[in-house]
Amino acid sequence: MSAHAAGTNTGISNAKLGTWSFLASEVMLFGGLISAYIILRSGSSQFFVPPRAMMGVPLATLNTFVLISSSVTMVLAIAAIQVGNVQKLKRFLLCTIGGGGIFLMIKAYEYNHKWHEGITISGSLFGSFYYTLTGLHMVHVVGGMALLSYIYWQASRGDFTAASHDRVECTGLYWHLVDLVWVLLFPILYLL
Repeated sequence: MSAHAAGTNTGISNAKLGTWSFLASEVMLFGGLISAYIILRSGSSQFFVPPRAMMGVPLATLNTFVLISSSVTMVLAIAAIQVGNVQKLKRFLLCTIGGGGIFLMIKAYEYNHKWHEGITISGSLFGSFYYTLTGLHMVHVVGGMALLSYIYWQASRGDFTAASHDRVECTGLYWHLVDLVWVLLFPILYLL
């Protein structure tokens, strides 16, 4: 058993096992909300869906591309640390953090635009679900950016150990889940 996997009988570290357990709870959280949205949308006569023109599909498509690109840079950051290249790790972490920042800026613009178009949190079931789902997702993006920033700071100090490698991989798992949730939300909220 490697030093990374000390303390478990599964062959993976406690950190990764804990991360997978946490991600399972996140899947249940988003899965429950998305399921409620789909059930109400398909079964409620009170569920008004705004026209696609009001939803800003091109901007949401750009945001999807930005977030998927940030997942690619996260993979590259993990690959860099696996070969011990801290400079590349830092570069790719900054790219990933930047992708999250761009996503949030576009989302803030989008929120403002939708609010002025009349899509509000209390105006309709759709608005309630839209802001709840995308707002919860944004909180997760901010959390991921905070984790990435901490790892960047740690790498900049030269304070990297085997546990730090696990942190990078666990944060990568979290970031990929955040991206996957958006890949599900995008078609459900914007295209259907």
